[in-house]
Amino acid sequence: MTLAAYSGATDTGRKRRRNEDAYVVAPPLFAVADGMGGAQAGEIASKLAATVLEDTDSGSLSGPERVASLIQEANRRVHERSSTDPATTGMGTTMTVALVESDGVVIGHVGDSRAYLVRDGGIEQITEDHSLVNELLKSGRLSSEEAETHPQRSVITRAVGTDPDVDVDSFIVDARAGDVFLLCSDGLTDMVADEDILEAVEKSPEDLKRVTKSLVAAANRGGGEDNITVVAFAIGEDEAGGDTAEMTAVVEPDTTETQPRQGVSNARARLVLTMLGLLAIAGVLLVWGLVH
Repeated sequence: MTLAAYSGATDTGRKRRRNEDAYVVAPPLFAVADGMGGAQAGEIASKLAATVLEDTDSGSLSGPERVASLIQEANRRVHERSSTDPATTGMGTTMTVALVESDGVVIGHVGDSRAYLVRDGGIEQITEDHSLVNELLKSGRLSSEEAETHPQRSVITRAVGTDPDVDVDSFIVDARAGDVFLLCSDGLTDMVADEDILEAVEKSPEDLKRVTKSLVAAANRGGGEDNITVVAFAIGEDEAGGDTAEMTAVVEPDTTETQPRQGVSNARARLVLTMLGLLAIAGVLLVWGLVH
């Protein structure tokens, strides 16, 4: 499985003074983290978690186990910092991770940042929000309309770093060429409806930098109540197709070498004929001289 394109964008928004979001674009690994905590603690938590993804070796693990292990290590480091630095006590962060592997896209998830799949003109949220509002929705105590304006819609029930251990949702999504995956913080999804996210992707499916920038701009137009972060990547054609094309090019005849070699042979033949002609003329002149 190959990547056709990828991009990431983040913005403080219109109401916050500090950006507590962080993101990772390190193909084949992508992530979004939305920090929380007093003072600068949220910013520290999200950036620390993002750094863990970029510098941690998960050994021989792969698939959901590898992604879960990375998030668990992020949880350990954020919690350790929170426990030893009074200025960061209680800090935490959401974390949504995507890892592109040969057999699909592995998703790891904690909190209410989201992962979406855009395919065949539709959009699907493929992560489940770990939030109070989502729990109320699932229990039937809250309608979808009520959830959109609920005063506690930003309260999450699971976060990276707030406890020594964390439950990680991790799973594989079957992917195919043309799929676009989006990872985003709630600063986007609270301001921009799913159908508008889909429209932005479908306008420029080959230009994901434009997509991420337009989504950030849309969230700011909607109010920019929170920090906004979007990471997008698209799945390309299978690697086998590319290898076949290269092999075909290699086995095509190389006419650039055979033509010069033929030219050299013809020149030699002309030289030989010329020499034979001169010898013949010399012979004739010799005979004529002897006779006369």
